[in-house]
Amino acid sequence: MTAKLFIHGVPDSPAIWRPLLAALDLGETPVAVPALPGFTAPLPDGFAATKEAYADWAVGQAESLFAAYGPIDIVGHDWGALIAQRVAMLRPDLIRSWAISNAVIEPEYRGHRIARIWNTPILGEIFMALSKADKLADGLAAQGMPADIAQEEAVQWENKDKRRAILKLYRSAKGLSFEHDWARDIPKLPANGALIWGEGDPYVELTVAQRYAATNGTPLTVIEGAGHWAIAERPVEVTAALKAFWSAL
Repeated sequence: MTAKLFIHGVPDSPAIWRPLLAALDLGETPVAVPALPGFTAPLPDGFAATKEAYADWAVGQAESLFAAYGPIDIVGHDWGALIAQRVAMLRPDLIRSWAISNAVIEPEYRGHRIARIWNTPILGEIFMALSKADKLADGLAAQGMPADIAQEEAVQWENKDKRRAILKLYRSAKGLSFEHDWARDIPKLPANGALIWGEGDPYVELTVAQRYAATNGTPLTVIEGAGHWAIAERPVEVTAALKAFWSAL
């Protein structure tokens, strides 16, 4: 059995994986679904909450699974997709495959509007101070996230450390620009990779995934009628894509 590591994104928690994990029905397969540090609990002492810190943390998660089960399948969504790719770049020896949804390390991408706000000192803090949990829940549900999960994510939004961590994370990535660092290591990625994309993503448009796939030869599955949270909005279709990908390895 190949262990699976699922890494969530922003502003999510591990709850976002629940519909997909139910559809995958992985049985006795070892599965890890950790929370990004600071997202469901206070930030650990000394944790910098930068993109490098989160990548190092995820490498540690992968190392633990590898020690017990051998090379793993890593799956990421949103920021978790970027972190999953970075783990595969840094430690390809730990990885059997990587599959990512609705975010990708792509040199031409410059981030969405909210990412640019979070990247801006003072403006980002004002945004966070004015963001209300109930409005977040409504907004996430309106964009396709299951309502019960949107409510859970809104509860987590009350955690001030989470909002602080998000600002630090986005600022460490200059909004969402990887042209001068992580994108230069794309050739280090293991060949066994896949993109799974919600067709109507307003944050990372489908054209970004199509450009990456064309440039790097990575297979792309488009989930029609889905948005940014396709993993939770259309778990059956995402399950089919993942199982087809894994079965071909």
